[in-house]
Amino acid sequence: MSKILFKNRLIIAGVISLLFAACEDSDQVIDQITDAEKRGAIVRTIEVTENEILYDVPTSTLLGGGFSATVEVQDQENGDLLSELNVYVGYSDNTSDRGNSTIGDAETLIQTFTLADAETGEFGLPRFTFTATAAELQTATGVTGAEIFGGDAFTIRFEIVQTDGSTYSAADNSGTLTGSFFSSPFEYTSTLVCLPKPTQAGTWTVNMEDSYGDGWQPTTADGGGPGLTVTLSDGTVFEIGLCTPYETPGYACTDGDSEGTATFTVPAGQTDAAVFQWNGDFWGEMSAEIITPAGNTVASVSSGTSAGPIAIDFCAD
Repeated sequence: MSKILFKNRLIIAGVISLLFAACEDSDQVIDQITDAEKRGAIVRTIEVTENEILYDVPTSTLLGGGFSATVEVQDQENGDLLSELNVYVGYSDNTSDRGNSTIGDAETLIQTFTLADAETGEFGLPRFTFTATAAELQTATGVTGAEIFGGDAFTIRFEIVQTDGSTYSAADNSGTLTGSFFSSPFEYTSTLVCLPKPTQAGTWTVNMEDSYGDGWQPTTADGGGPGLTVTLSDGTVFEIGLCTPYETPGYACTDGDSEGTATFTVPAGQTDAAVFQWNGDFWGEMSAEIITPAGNTVASVSSGTSAGPIAIDFCAD
């Protein structure tokens, strides 16, 4: 064998050895990175079975309801890294113009779960069900009747504590986790809602506007009857709207091409909530607001609103 060929073989063998060594080193680096990688954990929503609280306006008390949800914990070890699942409750004052707006952002730990409390879900992951009544949520936060009002909400936040002490909650979330696939917001709300009740007796006010300045045409280009009807529980019907110059209205309309105010009087003794019906907006120009005898605005209808029932804010009624 020639010296040149022998040397070439030595060089090739050396290169191969270096390549194997490099691959081994590379594998070790990859292994180190993989071993050090931490993927976090999520709380996935399985089902929210209750998230509303009934609120009574006259007495400023919570009548019932609460919050109940089942969630699933997922991590790198199929939930086995979970040490604790903490549940915190806070209060969100969404109506600072009503009630007391001094409620802060403080939260209270209301419950702690461990893996011993879990049920195994269909994918082998631990599931937990948290349930709290309205009274329990109020007691936990310490809010009083003077501080609450319809439209406010209790906030329920889950926090994962792993065996190494790391924690994951709403602040660590991303759009991917909060979307429909993972459905992992970590934080939920239970809103205070007011039940429909008999319509308040007295004189109600409806302020009306037409942005074009030619009265109301709710159902046809020329008019088409009242834009708003109110039906009381005793069968009384009020027809309300701005007069239009294009046709004979056929009901007791209110004068005013651009704006006008109508009133109607509700007698005492109503047994149910009145039905407020918006009859349409042919040109997209009509708007109105409805005000109770106590002076509270309980509905605002914007221009272009399609025909249908008008949602009344019973908390303000």
